[in-house]
Amino acid sequence: MGSIDLNCDLGESFGAYKIGMDEEILPLITSANIACGFHGGDPLVMERTVALCKVHGVRAGAHPGFPDLSGFGRRNMSLSPKEVKACVTYQIGALQAFCSSASIKLYHVKPHGALYNMAAKDYKLAAAVCQAVREVDKNLVLLALSGSEMIRAAKDYELTYASEVFADRAYQSDGTLVPRSQKGAMIEDEEKAVSRAIRMAKEGKVKAIDGNDISMEADSVCVHGDGKKALAFVRKIREGLAVKGIEVSGF
Repeated sequence: MGSIDLNCDLGESFGAYKIGMDEEILPLITSANIACGFHGGDPLVMERTVALCKVHGVRAGAHPGFPDLSGFGRRNMSLSPKEVKACVTYQIGALQAFCSSASIKLYHVKPHGALYNMAAKDYKLAAAVCQAVREVDKNLVLLALSGSEMIRAAKDYELTYASEVFADRAYQSDGTLVPRSQKGAMIEDEEKAVSRAIRMAKEGKVKAIDGNDISMEADSVCVHGDGKKALAFVRKIREGLAVKGIEVSGF
């Protein structure tokens, strides 16, 4: 019997544009990473998503990204560590205000998209993220890629952290995610996503895109809320974990 957190990136709709199935997914997860207006989300969406977290008892986390709405925060940007720190601070503060207004706790911070992937490899960017988190609230948990530079920086800055794994993304042999521009980067087969999630939770291992096994810590498993099969993935992963005796609970 083990346990793992089930998280999803949500609140990414903005203006007239609806992204994801937040209302359907939220009751099934334990942690929500809520967009803070830079790559997706807007004040009304942020307010509504925080309210849904409160209704369903889901832990609310800030999901700060690059200031790149048209690219959905998934394009690499050349920002200095100082700029990254300021951007992350700004976005945490915005979501923290909505959480305070709703009388719930902001629990964690998980960078989004290109910022997440760049900080996973670049210690200076990872340190900038950790500095922002620590200076806003040293009790916030950093949710970051297992074995990444962000985890190393979190240890150095004495932040509580949770190691994240992905059910719907392919891995490279070094433990980083396969870029979305490459074939096979996204896992679209539901049964494959479920089996990978279960193995990561039980064994701490996953098969990389080159066929070799890699080891990882798995405190939380992520499903991307904007994926076409996000709701099906969340349902089946939760069911699959239960069958194997793995409890879904917050990290």
